[in-house]
Amino acid sequence: MKAFFAYISLIITALVILVGCAVGPDFRSPDMATPGQYTAATLPSQTVSAQSESGAAQRFAFAEDLPGDWWTLFRSPELDKMIKQGLADSPTLAAAQAAFRKAEEDLRAVNGMILYPAVNGNLQAARQRISGNANQGPSDTYNLYNASVDVSYTLDLFGGGRRQREAYQAQVDYQHYIFEATYLTLTANIVTTAIQEASLRAQLKSAREILDAQQKQLNVIKKQFELGAISKTAVLLQETELAMTKAGLPPLEKQLDLTRHALSVLIGQFPGDGKAPEFRLESLHLPEELPVSLPSTLARQRPDIRASEALLHQACASVGVATANLYPQITLSGSYGFQAISTDILFNGQSVVWSLGAGLLQPIFRGGELTARRRSAIAAYDQAAAQYRQTVLKAFQDVADVLRALETDARTLQAQAQAEASAKETLVLIEKQFELGAVSYPSLLIAQQNYQKARMNLIAAQAQRYADTAALFQALGGGWWNRPSTSANTELKENVN
Repeated sequence: MKAFFAYISLIITALVILVGCAVGPDFRSPDMATPGQYTAATLPSQTVSAQSESGAAQRFAFAEDLPGDWWTLFRSPELDKMIKQGLADSPTLAAAQAAFRKAEEDLRAVNGMILYPAVNGNLQAARQRISGNANQGPSDTYNLYNASVDVSYTLDLFGGGRRQREAYQAQVDYQHYIFEATYLTLTANIVTTAIQEASLRAQLKSAREILDAQQKQLNVIKKQFELGAISKTAVLLQETELAMTKAGLPPLEKQLDLTRHALSVLIGQFPGDGKAPEFRLESLHLPEELPVSLPSTLARQRPDIRASEALLHQACASVGVATANLYPQITLSGSYGFQAISTDILFNGQSVVWSLGAGLLQPIFRGGELTARRRSAIAAYDQAAAQYRQTVLKAFQDVADVLRALETDARTLQAQAQAEASAKETLVLIEKQFELGAVSYPSLLIAQQNYQKARMNLIAAQAQRYADTAALFQALGGGWWNRPSTSANTELKENVN
């Protein structure tokens, strides 16, 4: 027994001595040079204003941090409720959470396999017969009982096990960032889908108002025709215009229903449940201050970049594993137990059996397999490095695109608001003149078409500005590091800041 425990102590001592031995490469976070600004042209400190709530000027608050619940800046209780339900019931988010938990358990499993000796209890009972010819004596039949504890451990001489653990830890990090990316995508999709619904409702409302106005104008035209003031052609043209406006309603209604269905699925409901609240543009408030983090911090904030970095880390560790496989592996083993032909004498001193052993495995010829696997791991690392750089470049493009879009959205909305106001004023004036016979019907028809188009364009411009505002928060990472959830977020927030 003393010899057995001395053997265990030898294993522990060897581990302490060899803990510093590990083949490379050691992973370091990529230091990719980033520009000092997102766009080539300097952005203004704020956008222009269209003199309305949805057209208010937005100020770019550079170097400010993002809130973890950025959607609350739209000040919509209905939207907050939808996102809360989506975070609780979304199958997509639940799947990402499960993948994260699986990665954590896989890491615990590999830690248990590599860090600690394998200790197994063994209890056997057998009845056997010995050949008399083999023993040069009479044959014998007897029972044999065996009870033992077996210990084995493979020394991590060159750090292959540590690199394997490092690879599994990188996979945990990857799944964590994939979860954060899924969280961000889900919340952003709910916001943009709600904005799309609000836009469609506004378009339908406007189309119905225009339809009512056209119907009233048709009644006036018919009376004028009955009095002989205008020709039948004017009546037919107005009826055609009315019919075309009616024909535009079903596609909008269909698109609204499809948007509602998509919104229901995003929050984990069946489309037929119909429990989602209705969204309108007037119920949303445009955030007037937009925090824009520094370009130097973007790579630490975007969950897709952090996930790509984790894959790069995993690929780096895999190179270490493949390198360690080229070197010897030493396995120590021991066994202590009892063996007897009867259970009543199984545990006495005469039945003690034990063994100590050591084995060395050195690859000599494998047909180039191990070196090829190492070169393959290096190529995979180079691939992951290139994909990381591409992910960073795409992230900067996303931010640059949406910053430029917000600046142009404001000017577009300002122009559309002016166009809509002018078209409306023109239509009112021409309607009065037409009733007095001062203008022809074609002038009225053109004014109606211009106002209808201007009204729809204004609604689209308003919705686009809301959607691009949400896209900015998504492009900057969504502030997940400021969300009070796990201790990991606290550590990661320190890295971001």
